[in-house]
Amino acid sequence: MTAPTGAAAYLPILDWGRRYDRSTLVSDLVAAVIVTLMLIPQSLAYAQLAGLPAQAGLYASIAPLVLYALLGTSRVLAVGPVAVVSLMTASTVGGFAAQGTAPYAAIALTLAFLSGAMLLVMGLLRWGFLAHFLSHPVISGFITASALLIAAGQLKVLMGVKVEGAHFFELVGGLVRHASEVHVLTAALGVTMVAFLFWARRGLKPLLVRLGLPARGADLAAKAAPVVGIALSAALTWQLQWAQQGVKIVGTVPQGLPPLTLPLWDLALWKELALPALLISVVGFVESVSVGQTLAARRRQRIEPDRELVALGAGNLGAAFTGGFPVTGGFARSVVNFDAGAQTPAAGVFTAVGILAAALLLTPALYFVPQATLAATIVVAVLSLVDLSVFRHTWAYSKSDFSAAVATVLVTLGAGVEAGLIAGVGLSLAMFVYRTSRPHIAEVGLVAGTEHFRNVQRHTVQTDEAVLGLRVDESLYFANARALEDRLNEEVARRPSLRHVVLQCSAINDIDASALESLDAIDARLRDAGITLHLSEVKGPVMDRLKGTELLQHLRGQVFLTHYQAVQALAGKDALAA
Repeated sequence: MTAPTGAAAYLPILDWGRRYDRSTLVSDLVAAVIVTLMLIPQSLAYAQLAGLPAQAGLYASIAPLVLYALLGTSRVLAVGPVAVVSLMTASTVGGFAAQGTAPYAAIALTLAFLSGAMLLVMGLLRWGFLAHFLSHPVISGFITASALLIAAGQLKVLMGVKVEGAHFFELVGGLVRHASEVHVLTAALGVTMVAFLFWARRGLKPLLVRLGLPARGADLAAKAAPVVGIALSAALTWQLQWAQQGVKIVGTVPQGLPPLTLPLWDLALWKELALPALLISVVGFVESVSVGQTLAARRRQRIEPDRELVALGAGNLGAAFTGGFPVTGGFARSVVNFDAGAQTPAAGVFTAVGILAAALLLTPALYFVPQATLAATIVVAVLSLVDLSVFRHTWAYSKSDFSAAVATVLVTLGAGVEAGLIAGVGLSLAMFVYRTSRPHIAEVGLVAGTEHFRNVQRHTVQTDEAVLGLRVDESLYFANARALEDRLNEEVARRPSLRHVVLQCSAINDIDASALESLDAIDARLRDAGITLHLSEVKGPVMDRLKGTELLQHLRGQVFLTHYQAVQALAGKDALAA
């Protein structure tokens, strides 16, 4: 797929819009119907998870979808409220205001505004690389822990008990202590809904196909199962007057267009929200780009991460000004959009129209929806995010990545989402510095009959006592420069006949200022010992930076194009053949 140029590079709609036809329209409309049916219950549920009124979830699923369709580079990404970001919103805003109050809603949309502004700025500065600081084990551990935390938080709604606690272990302990206070009718309804939704995910479509329904229709019916569950539970609650028997319901949901809202212009509050907004931005971006890239690859398409930052930033700004809360590209809804045959982001616009219609016409029908039904929707959705296999794989391959993933999970469960994410990233960076501060430095020798050099401890090779070849398998920087000095001091001390040291730089991608000073010191120390330092196979970008430095000006030795040329010049063919 050729990357768009000109204005289309900044407004992707100008690229795909030129080729829009009736067939594409039909595909996008069908996908929009399916995704709308999925998004209505999800939007209500994630608003509840974020601690906001149900209508906020609908509002947050309208403007962001339209803005992403204009600016986003993924053809199928569906933007709106997602579980992890909703949890992070509740965790952040809950520290400033009580749920259900006007200040709580105002701070939530202010958080969306700050997140959107940060994403927009990062996109304009082309800072998409910042997401790389979240390693896969860390983000997997974070999402798994967040899913468990979300599920634990919704159990109190499913059980109909009042439990206080901000963290997983507090919630579980509270649930155990208040087990005798379970509201039987609420729990029965919640458990039934969880069982129904789990069964609908796997068993409903095959059943409908066996009954003779076409595969496409069966798939649509299976996707609509949460809507059916909400409708049935609301009808039963109304008909049997379960609300009078203690079942908590959604209540009045305002009917109408999304309101025009403004964030709070309070710099002191902005400073307090800055770090949580940044974490929400990065987590949302990573989740969105991961989904977008995976789905784009299936159709041999590509997305532009920096443009995605701009599109997601615009989406969050749209949510902030229309009564919403932080949003991002969701995994489940994007996969459904893809599977349903969406061809362009126009499917998102049609989905937004469907959600808007629901906000205008269907909100009175939401009055009797039990909160336990929405909690069941959340539990079923988030448990699919739990990935325990990452721990098995990382334990077998990398103990440091395993430690980072476990630390992320434990801190997230015990101290909250922000602390868990910071702990995971911090531990990953610390372990990276530790590993790279102890670089692999191999003595290399010539493989007979070739021009190749390999580690003397792994291969049968030829060496010369007067020439030492060392290959540093790491870029040189402040944390590992001393390790190279120590290794050379050790080699010089045990090799009285040593006359030349050749550093094979084939694996060195960068040399920072501290490492450059160390190389200067190494050259001077070797010179005092009657030994000459040489370099070989220096990469072009590294050589460009070394030109004009004191190292090359004072270096007694040479810079060789290949390590073979260096050894040939310094030791001679006869010496190597000996």
